[in-house]
Amino acid sequence: MSAAFAATLGPSAYWYLARGTGAVALVLLTASVVFGILGSVRFAAPRWPRFAVDSIHRDLSLLVIVVLVIHIVTSVLDGFAPITLLDGVLPFLSGYRPLWLGLGTLSFDLLLAIAITSLIRRRLGYRSWRAVHWLAYASWPVAVLHGLGTGSDVKQWWMLALTAICIVAVLAAVWARIARVSSEHSVMRAPATALAVITPIGLAIFTLAGPLQKGWARRAGTPSTLLGKAPAPTAPSSTASPSAVTSSGANPLASSFSSSLSGNLSETAQPGGAIVELSLRVAGKVHGQLRVRLGGIPIGGGAGLSMTGSQVDLAAAGAPSALQGRILSLRGTDFLARVSDRAGTVVDLRASLQIDNSSNTVTGALSGAPLGSGG
Repeated sequence: MSAAFAATLGPSAYWYLARGTGAVALVLLTASVVFGILGSVRFAAPRWPRFAVDSIHRDLSLLVIVVLVIHIVTSVLDGFAPITLLDGVLPFLSGYRPLWLGLGTLSFDLLLAIAITSLIRRRLGYRSWRAVHWLAYASWPVAVLHGLGTGSDVKQWWMLALTAICIVAVLAAVWARIARVSSEHSVMRAPATALAVITPIGLAIFTLAGPLQKGWARRAGTPSTLLGKAPAPTAPSSTASPSAVTSSGANPLASSFSSSLSGNLSETAQPGGAIVELSLRVAGKVHGQLRVRLGGIPIGGGAGLSMTGSQVDLAAAGAPSALQGRILSLRGTDFLARVSDRAGTVVDLRASLQIDNSSNTVTGALSGAPLGSGG
């Protein structure tokens, strides 16, 4: 393909949809569970008859499934994580965070089972249908764990607040239901109360000790190709050029630099678009690995891509950690990117590439300057 890209900057719309529908699905599932719990309570207020509560519960459950389908499809179309449509149906098989992604798939499968059995309720009989229907309550904590374990916004205050509100809403409904347990079922009050107390405590401990801690992405099962970690430094050869050796203890990205680039280009077709990936070796004053991913929509006539999203990862030997960021501007085969790490290091990168379309090999030059250096 041609290496010219017409840039329309900004993250992929699929990425926004996947994030948004995940949060909306959690809210809708929580509301469905709350109405399901309260539906078993005999309301004294005439404004809330039993059939109205049941109707809202049913409609919310169906809406959750629709939103989850959109969530799964947009997660696949986003293309950054190696997720397939099959991963949205068969749990724990994905190469991307298999346990936590699998919990989301399991929750979706439980909801599908409820919807399908509700359609054939008369053939199953009330007792069998009711037994399956209890899976709705099991799908909620599984979905919460999925969101905490693999959600891209789990460290954002608004997502933590939203999750906490959902947990409190379900607990309030459970407490209301426990308070109305009849004497013949009073034996269930103690275990239900214990479960209602243990669940939020367990979720809080898990969140603080897991997703909110540094390094969670690796421990959760994110493929190493997506982590952008720097390779372990190797001892320099005695014949190596002095410019290729970083002095011990010095950050090679602390000052302006120029290096050469060489590597390969690959393109992966996606429904409605494509992902272009550049895997490049960096050699010179700074040496290491540079990885660039461009997502976009093909331009007619084979003119390239209209870019809808990008990610740039730089792993430099001698740097304290890998830097990540995105492309700020793109003109032909030249681009300007800004990358940073958690320590606050910010570096502007300028690359000029030459691409051999027959072999998909890439060569070029890379220059960088820490932000504010004026370089």
